[in-house]
Amino acid sequence: MSATESKGQPQRFAVAGVSMRDLLAAGEAAALISTPPRAPDPEFSQRVPEHREAA
Repeated sequence: MSATESKGQPQRFAVAGVSMRDLLAAGEAAALISTPPRAPDPEFSQRVPEHREAA
């Protein structure tokens, strides 16, 4: 067992050169990419006019 494990305190890791703003932006981007697109509203799909024939 190492000295850090015997103390029972969690280890803290710092990421050098990456700001908190960049980390949060990366998390938001990952959430947007991994979320599937929502289904279209049923009202909108019913209101689409049918194609008219050309004159």
